[in-house]
Amino acid sequence: RESDHRAWTPVSYTVTRQNATVQGLIEGKAYFFRIAAENIIGMGPFTETTKEIVIRDPITVPDRPEDLEVKAVTKNSVTLTWNPPKYNGGSDITMYVLESRLIGKEKFHKVTKEKMLDRKYTVEGLKEGDTYEYRVSACNIVGQGKPSFCTKPITCKDEIAPPSLDLDFRDKLIVRVGEAFSLTGRYSGKPAPKVTWLKDDIVVKEDDRTKIKTTPTTLCLGILKSVREDSGKYCVTVENSTGSRKGFCQVNVVDRPSPPVGPVIFDEVHKDHMVVSWKPPLDDGGSEITNYIIEKKDAHRDLWMPVTSATVKTTCKIPKLLEGREYQIRIYAENLYGISDPLISDEMKAKDRFRVPDAPEQPIIKDVTKDSAVVVWNKPYDGGKPITNYIVEKKETMATRWVRVTKDPIFPSTQFKVPDLLEGCQYEFRVSAENEIGVGDPSPPSKPIFARDPIAKPSPPVNPEAVDKTKNSVDLSWQPPRHDGNGKIIGYLVEYQKVGDEEWKKANLTADSCPETKYKVTGLTEGLTYKFRVKAVNAAGESEPAYVPDPVEVKDRLEPPELILDANMAREQHVKAGDTLRLSAVIKGVPFPKVSWKKEDHEVSPKADIEVTGVGSKLEIRNTVHEDGGIYSLTVENPAGSKTVSVKVIVLDKPGPPRNLQISEVRSDSCYLTWMEPEDDGGSVITNYVVERKDVASAQWVAVSSSSKKRSHMAKYLMEGTQYLFRVAAENQFGRGPYVETLKPIKAIDPLHPPGPPKNLHHVDVDKTEVSLVWNRPDRDGGAEITGYLVEYQEDGADEWTKFQTVPMLDCVVTGL
Repeated sequence: RESDHRAWTPVSYTVTRQNATVQGLIEGKAYFFRIAAENIIGMGPFTETTKEIVIRDPITVPDRPEDLEVKAVTKNSVTLTWNPPKYNGGSDITMYVLESRLIGKEKFHKVTKEKMLDRKYTVEGLKEGDTYEYRVSACNIVGQGKPSFCTKPITCKDEIAPPSLDLDFRDKLIVRVGEAFSLTGRYSGKPAPKVTWLKDDIVVKEDDRTKIKTTPTTLCLGILKSVREDSGKYCVTVENSTGSRKGFCQVNVVDRPSPPVGPVIFDEVHKDHMVVSWKPPLDDGGSEITNYIIEKKDAHRDLWMPVTSATVKTTCKIPKLLEGREYQIRIYAENLYGISDPLISDEMKAKDRFRVPDAPEQPIIKDVTKDSAVVVWNKPYDGGKPITNYIVEKKETMATRWVRVTKDPIFPSTQFKVPDLLEGCQYEFRVSAENEIGVGDPSPPSKPIFARDPIAKPSPPVNPEAVDKTKNSVDLSWQPPRHDGNGKIIGYLVEYQKVGDEEWKKANLTADSCPETKYKVTGLTEGLTYKFRVKAVNAAGESEPAYVPDPVEVKDRLEPPELILDANMAREQHVKAGDTLRLSAVIKGVPFPKVSWKKEDHEVSPKADIEVTGVGSKLEIRNTVHEDGGIYSLTVENPAGSKTVSVKVIVLDKPGPPRNLQISEVRSDSCYLTWMEPEDDGGSVITNYVVERKDVASAQWVAVSSSSKKRSHMAKYLMEGTQYLFRVAAENQFGRGPYVETLKPIKAIDPLHPPGPPKNLHHVDVDKTEVSLVWNRPDRDGGAEITGYLVEYQEDGADEWTKFQTVPMLDCVVTGL
């Protein structure tokens, strides 16, 4: 028996010897054994083993290691290797023992002092000229096995051979960018030489693209997906104590050149041709530039036209241009390996170098009186020829004709005092420049001015006051000054001062930024108190300030939130699936309330676009689906209170699939289907159900009913013996929903019943251990062919029947009785 079982298993019934071999035991399991003697009277008592016995093969010392070889010899060391023994004695090898014998001595001495499992060992500290032989033994838990066969006598001396180098590559190598290349060769030498790779006198290191592989006899440097920077002089050095050898290869990784260096310089520009120049590419791709390709293009068209592809110079004449058209020039560099990316110039107009002067900038008018004004302008570009005269013209603002203000030349001064103006009239002025080519275009007209004597500064604004405030701003209002100084009020400057400080700060930097008699001062600090003042500004300057009477403490003026609902926020909002849902409302309150939208007290869907402005908020969901329906609420809140409104959104869509599809009452020509309504009716009443069936051998679904309003259907006209699948879908006014399908096919057959009992069971033959039986078929087969007969027997006086076997025929022989 097994040690962890209590039941005993017989091994043999007829052992006549005093020993027996037990077969069929499991390795690693523990067993107990017992033996009893037997004679004609009977069996005697058992004798049992006292201890459990673990089944395993017997363990011995291992065999001798194999293939002991000398791998290297120097003047003071020997390196040896060996293979494990063919048989480990039934236990793992725990260590190897290496022994040596000096030739002339009888005994072997142990070389390894520590426990060693490696099958390679270098014996060091030997004396030059001594001769040794070696052997090695394997050990397991039983002990040390037989030693291996001894090596031949080995004399300690250095093996010397100068390095040799045989390379597979030539002095020069040309590689296209992106390709891989390798430098390989073979070498030898004793002691083993050291291999070093250099590129331009710098040691080559391995990386993702650079691989170095060195074996005792071969060397290889490989570079993947080469780039231009891999070009250079590669050197491999093989060196040992007797000397060194070197091999060289000049690697050139070639590519198409880089673009020519810009910018494109227009050395000459004429109405029908140009001369351009550029600089060569920074990188010629490792091959000499063979030529440049030059193309031209009208700046307003997309078509590039060739100029030349045969020039090797970095300058080119661009002919056949149309005067006044703007052109771009495109330049490529080409070598043996391809064409570079282009260098494209700026746009340049084809026109002669010398022309009339450009138009001056808009002139400035100063020192206006009732009959004169001084016009000031900046010198324009002279067109390549010096300016010889300026022409100043005037006109009344409502007139169309310009009049020269003087026939005398005006040069070199860039200002002129225009006399003879009519008091109260409004004038504009413009200036043209003239050179020997002709008169250029006039400048833009000046700002209109009235011919009248200089105006005075205005009086201060009237009754400034603070009309509103928040936690970081104050709204001011005032009335215009009583006297405008005979000049139009341009605007107002607003300044503020923190109570306790001396410095007044400007709320607006320019007067024209505040043309009205009100201003909102922002950027103030909550809780602090400020003073305010306002100045009026006209063309003469700033008025004296007018002060707000009392300091103003900056804090919110509280007004509770108020919601004014738009039409789309009615109590119930219907939207068709795929359309856009929009909800919006106007919001009031001071300070402006915090706005939050919720759906069923949770955050709204991320696909919802929420917009909050200073006057209201809008929620918009595009391409709505049924899940977007629900109760949406808009809450606005500030320190003065909060307000919430809700709207029920119903997304109208096709219904979901019916639930719990069941099939019952299966007959040879019909079956009964029942189901439950969909969980989701799509927001509309279910109008009907669609029922379809499919023969499992067919791919086509056939309609059974398409107008049933009930949640059940009797599927008729089935073919007996055929297997069917059924599916049902619900429809509403928005379409048909997804189908629900039966999980397993049903077979169209009438229900089956157990067959009746066999008839006329009797025996026809009897033996001491078996009986032959025969019987007749039953009166009824239960609606299906009888597949077999179950035979059972019962011992006389017993209560239970014992199954013998199931037979297909009307007879059976019961054995084993």
